[in-house]
Amino acid sequence: MCEFCIVKPDLICYNGFVKKIQPVIAYFAKPERRYCMKILVCVKQVPGSSNVEVDPVTGVLKRDGVASKMNPYDLYGIELALDLVEAHGGTVETITMGPPQAKSVILESICMGAVRGTVLSDRKFAGADVLATAYTLSQGVRAAGDFDLIICGKQTTDGDTAQVGAELAEYLGVPHAANVLSVDSVEDGVVFVTVSLDDKIVKESIKLPCLLCADGDINSPRLPSYKVKKTVGDELVRFLSFADFADQNEKHYGLAGSATQVERIFPPEKNTEKRSITGSAAEQAEGIFDLLVDRKLI
Repeated sequence: MCEFCIVKPDLICYNGFVKKIQPVIAYFAKPERRYCMKILVCVKQVPGSSNVEVDPVTGVLKRDGVASKMNPYDLYGIELALDLVEAHGGTVETITMGPPQAKSVILESICMGAVRGTVLSDRKFAGADVLATAYTLSQGVRAAGDFDLIICGKQTTDGDTAQVGAELAEYLGVPHAANVLSVDSVEDGVVFVTVSLDDKIVKESIKLPCLLCADGDINSPRLPSYKVKKTVGDELVRFLSFADFADQNEKHYGLAGSATQVERIFPPEKNTEKRSITGSAAEQAEGIFDLLVDRKLI
């Protein structure tokens, strides 16, 4: 919770900027300002295309020097966090794990409205599966500070597991909700959300601090500010490594800390073969039928 909301009743904090408000507005704003939150959004840098190389030994993607972008699902998480601080006051920070160039997604999040970000980068983190990734993130979150709400995207486009958010919540010991369609309100330290399950839509209430995994249909992410991009500096990005973590057991990170290992990963085969079938409608139908039979598709 923001200290200004406690000791300065005529001030409201919005994403690190303190604004003075009129007494009559302050009177009506007090209930919302009580829930002014520090929000952390987990983001990830993913390959910008499907043309990526795979390490033949470890079976993991080669990310160094590869054209990349922010994971699209994380944009919804950032937008959700910004919407919440606009409604209730507070700050938004972001965190990512990856090679040094992952700094670019932190800078992009700052251009969208975050105040600062953290990059977890160390060779010891390389090759982590979802379990080791979630554990590394949990150590990074603890090192980054205390937060009322942690938001993750639904999944990443390079792994598509949708497991890290839930596992991160377990390591942090906080409740969580996945497939969040909307955050309906925040009252008395409790967040009320609408969640999509396999066969139904449900309403849930979760006590803060907690973790939410935002669905892709939750909002429409804003564009990064070009003006901010021209002025933002690296001083808003903090790098943390293995040496900064409380747990100094190397066996809990990277390949050594992974419960699973990739047996084999490969790009899909490209089939550019084309065949034209001409003639009357009956002849074309017969030609298609013969082709399907020949390929044992029917």
